[in-house]
Amino acid sequence: MAKEQTLDANGKPYNRGLLLATVIVGTFATVLTQTILATAFPTLMKAFDISTSTVQWLTTGFLLVNGIMIPISAWLINRFSSKYLYIGAMTIFLIGTVICWQAPNFATLLIGRLIEAVGVGLSMPLMQTIALAIFPPERRGAAMGAAGLAIGLAPAIGPTLSGWVIDNYNWRMLFGMILPIAIIVIVASFFTLRKVLDTRREKLDILSVVLSTIGFGSLLYGFSEVGDKGWGDMIVIGGLVIGVVFIALFAWRQLTMEKPFLELRVFKTPAFTVATVLSSVVMMAMVGAEMVLPLYIQNVRGESAFHSGLILLPGALMMGVMSPITGQLFDRLGARRLAITGMLLLTIGTIPFIGLTKSTPLATIIVLYAVRMFGIAMVMMPVTTAGMNALSLDLISHGTAVNNTIRQVASSVGTAILISVLSNATKAQMPSKHVLHTLPLHYKTGAINAVLSGYHAAFIVASIFCIIGVIVTFFVKKTTQGPKVAGGDQ
Repeated sequence: MAKEQTLDANGKPYNRGLLLATVIVGTFATVLTQTILATAFPTLMKAFDISTSTVQWLTTGFLLVNGIMIPISAWLINRFSSKYLYIGAMTIFLIGTVICWQAPNFATLLIGRLIEAVGVGLSMPLMQTIALAIFPPERRGAAMGAAGLAIGLAPAIGPTLSGWVIDNYNWRMLFGMILPIAIIVIVASFFTLRKVLDTRREKLDILSVVLSTIGFGSLLYGFSEVGDKGWGDMIVIGGLVIGVVFIALFAWRQLTMEKPFLELRVFKTPAFTVATVLSSVVMMAMVGAEMVLPLYIQNVRGESAFHSGLILLPGALMMGVMSPITGQLFDRLGARRLAITGMLLLTIGTIPFIGLTKSTPLATIIVLYAVRMFGIAMVMMPVTTAGMNALSLDLISHGTAVNNTIRQVASSVGTAILISVLSNATKAQMPSKHVLHTLPLHYKTGAINAVLSGYHAAFIVASIFCIIGVIVTFFVKKTTQGPKVAGGDQ
């Protein structure tokens, strides 16, 4: 087989495999930080003498900044060399990680997390745009499958890895172990990365940045506060209303500009729209359930955070192993059959959780969770790749930013809905306080049943998300071909 020669945007040959490997390893390190603090919260609360609502800002703030940066990434990708933009993003991430590693107090730790989030918000969409741009449409599935290994596996192993580190080392090691990976990726990037995307000098529309930042920031903040405050709280309502108003203004401005900051006309392509809707529904089904299941394992079953992570680890590994395989299957079969099969598996793996009891075998939970993750791996990257393949090459960076932004919002929506359903159903079934004094054993049994009712209600909603996803899969087109890769195989 003749060796392919791939040329960058300047017409110079480069090693496509090494370039992809570098950005995937970098993305793995950055995405890992999203969930790595999940099991470290109690330790951090003791270390800094802070409350649960305060420590939660390490995640909430991270997701807010991440969500704000993703729409901005499309303009940056089109404006600056992909090589130096990625090095810049990883350097920002490294600086944030160093600050977290050495943080003397909580305020410094939070600042470090927000700086990390800027790097992640740039590096993840950039990695996906590069992976799509350097391969022809018929090989993009395998490339995005490899990318899915980082995006899917890293957040899934985060809680388990975090629990092990916390049990055996200091919490600072959570950041310390990321540092050498980030440094190696930055050094390697100078040698393996190239400018593979065409750039153009476009003026930054400040008003669009302000509208986008306030809109998506407020919306994500509103949804993130639902779990603690409930849907009726003025902060939640205010955040959601401000978010919707400013996003509407942002969308109106983009659609009336000659050269929009973020090209929303990608939604004129039906295949892209279907792919974005489907991947958003999958995110809602996945992220919400990933929040609820560890709560059940720890609160009802009495397992530690580390053991909770271990129980879910086989499913996480299943997703990591399957992502490259489903990517290759996509190149041969297209997205439709994979999406239908994957969504059916996700639904089959979710519905039995509606019947959870306090004595459901842990083996059953492990198997069902693995089936769910297997299904997600069959849907997420193949559908995303099919949607991107339907766009012209100059719209891919905008498509990636739009897709990632909507998925980020969908994750927050899914989590907010499931946590609020869980809380409300639990409160509704909880026995009266006076029973605690008159019949304490009866109260304990009633309280456990009330908590289980909450989990049942949450998984009913998650199952509804899955069924909606199954319906949407039938709108996925069979074709996978898209525009020819620019500067690709010569």
